Amino acid sequence: MIIIFWISIFLIVYTFVGYGFVLYILVKIKGIFKKPFVFRADAALPTVSILVAAYNEEDIIEEKIHNTLLLRYPKANLQLIFITDGSSDQTAEKVKGYKDILLLHEDLRAGKMAAIKRAIPYIKGEITVFTDANTFLNEDAINQLVKHYQNPLVGAVAGEKRILVEKSADASSAGEGFYWKYESKLKKWDYELHSNVGAAGELFSIRTALYQPVESDTIIDDHMIAMRIAEKGYIIAYEPDAYAMETASADVKEELKRKIRIAAGGIQSILRLKKAANPFHQPIFTFQYISHRVLRWTITPFLLILVFVLNGMIAFTRPIAFYQGLFVLQCLFYLLSLIGLYFERRNVRIKALFIPYYFCIMNYAVIAGIIRYYKKNQSAAWEKSKRKV
Repeated sequence: MIIIFWISIFLIVYTFVGYGFVLYILVKIKGIFKKPFVFRADAALPTVSILVAAYNEEDIIEEKIHNTLLLRYPKANLQLIFITDGSSDQTAEKVKGYKDILLLHEDLRAGKMAAIKRAIPYIKGEITVFTDANTFLNEDAINQLVKHYQNPLVGAVAGEKRILVEKSADASSAGEGFYWKYESKLKKWDYELHSNVGAAGELFSIRTALYQPVESDTIIDDHMIAMRIAEKGYIIAYEPDAYAMETASADVKEELKRKIRIAAGGIQSILRLKKAANPFHQPIFTFQYISHRVLRWTITPFLLILVFVLNGMIAFTRPIAFYQGLFVLQCLFYLLSLIGLYFERRNVRIKALFIPYYFCIMNYAVIAGIIRYYKKNQSAAWEKSKRKV
């Protein structure tokens, strides 16, 4: 029982904290022996197609269009495609008014992946940039993304996701903001060591020639598109100076809905990305993939429950102060999470309590997502989450 307890503790700590330390050390060691790739300032700019999949975004679509039109990239090298399949509001009508944008629309809603597949034949750019309708890019985002393609080993480039957090943030804002700051640091180090292990749909790009269709029932299409390219032996680069900004989920309920969907997609992707998990194919990439993604999306949330139960059993059957103290700390952590839930429901803003609350919500979402996937209750059609204004 004690052996299982300590193995579980090790895996939990490694997943959430330890991998970051190991990654940091490995990056420093690599830096001694190998210098980073140097980008040329005078390199020719490739042609770029920006693809925006929008579903019922009439309230924000014109802001997205204006943001896209203001991007600092040569217009002659830029193609804009908005696909609004299935939208039943005025999204398509609003896009139609802009002559610089190619609008693709049909009434049938078959999911985001199906919409992307339908748009691919219209793409003319050497580089395809995917970005969500409810996120806004910095003006130099495209330039920052495409510079990485000077390296012939790079097949995809992920931008940074930034959550706009108010000073009086609630749990969804504070927790999501803290999570993405930590994620961004891990992605930076992942790329410095070798490669990222996925991409977020808010902003990522690929070499168009490397695009490989993924299954139409794919739940997290952005991750799968990038990972299929990585499975071919290409690097997924990361560029923090190309960023997509969005507000946090409207509340924890909306954030939980989004996290459960991602978790269901996560287990689906793990079952399908067999090359990525094969250490004989790309050892370093597999190490990164399992450490950064697989452990989080599979066993770690269950281990948290196991550790709590085992710690309680050990503390009550063996009067050892260390185990008793550790159990008390665990109880205190989960108590703070419950207090965070209480304050969230009463609209009381105490950020320190939102971190343990968000941590618990995040791990509960993984368990719920796995259950939903195996019960076949998760549709590939995108479930729009409400976000703060």
